[in-house]
Amino acid sequence: MQTVDQDGNKELCEEKLNKTLKWTNRERVLVFCSRGTSFRDRHLMNDLKALMPHSKSESKMDKKDNLRLINEICEMKNCSKCLFFESRKKKDVYLWAVNTPRGPSAKFLVKNVHTMMELKLTGNCLKGSRPLLSFDKNFDRSYALKLVKELFIQIFSTPNRHPKSKPFVDHVLTFSVYDDRIWVRNYQIVDSNADAMEEIGPRMTLQLILIQEGSFGGPLLYKNENYVNPNIIRRQMRIAAAEKHLNRMEAKKYSKTQRAKAEPTFQVDPLEDVFNVDLKNIKDDEISNVDNKAAINEVRRLEKQIMKIKKRPKKKKIGQ
Repeated sequence: MQTVDQDGNKELCEEKLNKTLKWTNRERVLVFCSRGTSFRDRHLMNDLKALMPHSKSESKMDKKDNLRLINEICEMKNCSKCLFFESRKKKDVYLWAVNTPRGPSAKFLVKNVHTMMELKLTGNCLKGSRPLLSFDKNFDRSYALKLVKELFIQIFSTPNRHPKSKPFVDHVLTFSVYDDRIWVRNYQIVDSNADAMEEIGPRMTLQLILIQEGSFGGPLLYKNENYVNPNIIRRQMRIAAAEKHLNRMEAKKYSKTQRAKAEPTFQVDPLEDVFNVDLKNIKDDEISNVDNKAAINEVRRLEKQIMKIKKRPKKKKIGQ
């Protein structure tokens, strides 16, 4: 197929046509959060938006709203993927990675969050550049992690020839599985020949909770048996602290009773200090008693003078 413009510039029209045909991946990711999200989690969300030029933003969602409403928001925004940060009790943050509107959807607990501004690392990359995605070999050991890997590839990979992207590859997003968690890091490629890298940020740790077949719902495909709710962990910590306090108080009571029951280590004569008198203390007591008597006498003397003044007869005025 060949096109020619009015001026006869054939090559220019072919380049424009090739550019429009090459941008075939129209993936758009909706990234937003619920109300009550802390400042650190909000900064993490903004860092992810900066790393994803194909992302779109939305205002905060009310906690009372049903999560299935996000499917309608994605449809209005023309987005096929979604990253939703759900906040609970202003302490715990859950990340939903969803393929809308058909699913599947994966839910993670976000821990160990460190933003770009918080870390102040030396790495840097061009805003809008396309990343390399690096996955650990442990992702191929279970079907659940294979599904999560494919979901992350479709969400975090910047489409080729995207209008907001830059034609450079200068950073790497790594996903590693360790201790039943997914560790996410972002590195700058300093020298491709020497394999030198500098960390940029942000950092976060994701613990997979469940995978559902639908979008924000549907049949349960996978559930992590090693996952423990953070509320249960905090409750156990409070119980342990209360038990520690009770044990300390009981130990104090026990030590007091044992001291009362214990016999003296050596015999003491109760009449030993009968005639030992401290003369210095006696003198101080006498001096204080003398001072008190002098003050009392002075007050009485002043009272008598006041009474005498009151009893004096008044002088008569001349002419009366």
